[in-house]
Amino acid sequence: MSALGRRAFASLAIVIVVMAILLFTAAGTLHYWQGWLFLLVYFTASVVITLDLMRRDPALLERRMRGGPFAEKEPAQRLIMAFVSVGFIALVVVPGLDRRFALSHMPPAVVIAGNVLVLLGFAGVFLVFRESSFAAATIEVASDQRVVSSGPYALVRHPMYAAALVMLIGMPVALGSWWGLLLIVAILPLLIWRLLDEERLLEMNLPGYRAYQGRVRYRLVRWIW
Repeated sequence: MSALGRRAFASLAIVIVVMAILLFTAAGTLHYWQGWLFLLVYFTASVVITLDLMRRDPALLERRMRGGPFAEKEPAQRLIMAFVSVGFIALVVVPGLDRRFALSHMPPAVVIAGNVLVLLGFAGVFLVFRESSFAAATIEVASDQRVVSSGPYALVRHPMYAAALVMLIGMPVALGSWWGLLLIVAILPLLIWRLLDEERLLEMNLPGYRAYQGRVRYRLVRWIW
């Protein structure tokens, strides 16, 4: 395995371990089948995407590993990503607390549906990575970047965000928490803020992007916005 692959899997292992610690500490128990199933789904999908990038597009994998608030160049994006990071942590902790205090109950079929949403979100991310090698974790324009208008980019201008939104909605459902769904109300404005700021940067720095906006009207959800 390459050095990049080792770093990628080490980072993934750290993320999964931290998520497990946050989730089961908040739940106060390891007897939380929804948590174990969600972690299995999340880990498996992450491994599949990482292996695909290692084989097909290591440059994109390298770009994806440079993420987080401190990797952003713009102050506004650093602030947005700081809030998004807190929101992601809350999406794990709040369902755990919900489990601890038995605040809500979801039938197993609904929990399974939540995991399906998480997988659909990952599938959307997979398609985006297959279509564009410029889907970095930070907002930037590479020197050789071009406008991608095929595949999922022919449907909405920001398919990565659309896929992420599906995944984020699925997470609290997969963890059996109705209360966790309320966090989406707080995270969605951050997602929109980041998306609009990214569009501003692309309009100014990526040749052909304005023409692409004219061809693909919808930003996030087709026929809505």
